[in-house]
Amino acid sequence: MPDSQPPQHQDRQPGVETEMNPAPQYMPFYPGSGRLKDKSVIITGGDSGIGRAVAVLFAREGANIAIVYRDEHDDAEETGKLVEREGGNAILVAGDVGDPGFCKDAADRTEKAFGNVDILVNNAAEQYVREDIANVPPEDMERVFRTNAFGYFFMIQAVIDRLPAGGRIINTASIVAYRGHPELLDYAMTKGAIVALTRSLANRLADRPILVNAVAPGPIWTPLIPASFPADTVAKFGGSTPLGRPGQPNEVAPAYLLLASEDGRYITGQAIHVNGGELTSS
Repeated sequence: MPDSQPPQHQDRQPGVETEMNPAPQYMPFYPGSGRLKDKSVIITGGDSGIGRAVAVLFAREGANIAIVYRDEHDDAEETGKLVEREGGNAILVAGDVGDPGFCKDAADRTEKAFGNVDILVNNAAEQYVREDIANVPPEDMERVFRTNAFGYFFMIQAVIDRLPAGGRIINTASIVAYRGHPELLDYAMTKGAIVALTRSLANRLADRPILVNAVAPGPIWTPLIPASFPADTVAKFGGSTPLGRPGQPNEVAPAYLLLASEDGRYITGQAIHVNGGELTSS
């Protein structure tokens, strides 16, 4: 496993996995055991990074996957092939989760393809380094909130009446919701909102029961990193953790599997921290 990465930068959000060096690691560590057999899962941001690793792991455990993504078609097609290689069925749904109409369409297409919706993984995100916060245009800040926070809420609205008893909603939060980040202020704000949404919705849906949890990754090697930071920062990414390296997507995905499977049936309203030993105040 590489402990560092060469300097690199991508000029568009949320980044493209095929352009990363080294490639992120997404393959599961163990054979599947049928823990998600015949479950139907929607994963936003499912084309690459953590979303791809979760899609492949869930497929190995027997799930069918709706891969929701913006416009990174090559990455999404590769993830779809990986899901099918694991024995799962995959559909690709391209569009903007900041549009509630698109979110409803994604849920409709998933239900039509697989017959039901059992699990929602809200994972799509974008982030931008803000060097001068006094001059951040309102529309730029709104864009981050529409993807990272409104998009989660819109997808929840789209599936809430489709999820069965025992259904799951898993939101991708972040270590920055707990520790902050001096250059990612609006991104950190959205991740804090996701933690609050997770805890509130878990209480609201407990009587159905639908379980709502979050995963709060630390520095994980995904396309969002070279798409967000200067090349010299990327080269040092993750080096300050106690483990001395960034995490890989397949090191985060098992936390989602715990929360999606029967192993996590007594967990709700929580955030699992996968961050290489970084301390938080949670």
